[in-house]
Amino acid sequence: MLNYIWSGMILVSIVVGVFSGRLEAVTAAAMDGAGAAVEMCVGLLGVMCFWSGLAKIAENSGLTKAFAKLLSPVTRLLFPKIKKDSKAMNAIVLNMVANLLGMGNAATPLGIAAMKELDKENGHRATASNEMCMFVVINTASIQLIPSTVIALRQMFGSQNPSEIIFPVWVCSVCAVIMGVCAAKILEKRRKLL
Repeated sequence: MLNYIWSGMILVSIVVGVFSGRLEAVTAAAMDGAGAAVEMCVGLLGVMCFWSGLAKIAENSGLTKAFAKLLSPVTRLLFPKIKKDSKAMNAIVLNMVANLLGMGNAATPLGIAAMKELDKENGHRATASNEMCMFVVINTASIQLIPSTVIALRQMFGSQNPSEIIFPVWVCSVCAVIMGVCAAKILEKRRKLL
């Protein structure tokens, strides 16, 4: 559906450009937008590589085990059926740490790895387990202590104070996690009743 929407918007802008006599302006805007998109992708690639490298160093140095111990009260509450030293829990902790540090792009491969491990523990069934559902909630509505990707974007686009969004991000992400976890727990209990 989005393909049709974007195609329609492009087509309408070309038609309006032709009929208004400003086709050159439409073409210039398209080229400028494409160039800016490439610059932004290269800038974000650097941030993603940096944080992915740090995540790998943390994993290899044993720092993730320290984070696992620090986060164990939370993870035991959210994922009571997962063993604390399992590969799934390690992947979940790595993902949570990446999200806490605002490394959304680096958290994605870690989230995929966590979901693969949770799927193995689920026995590759067609229905997602409660732990898988809870992980999707935690990953999607994660608390970000340092929204580094957003700060990097704001800095790339010339913000005078790119880090001024930190407090609003804390408030929004905490509210999102609380609501998401509550909804997942309510639906988990309802699922047991059915």
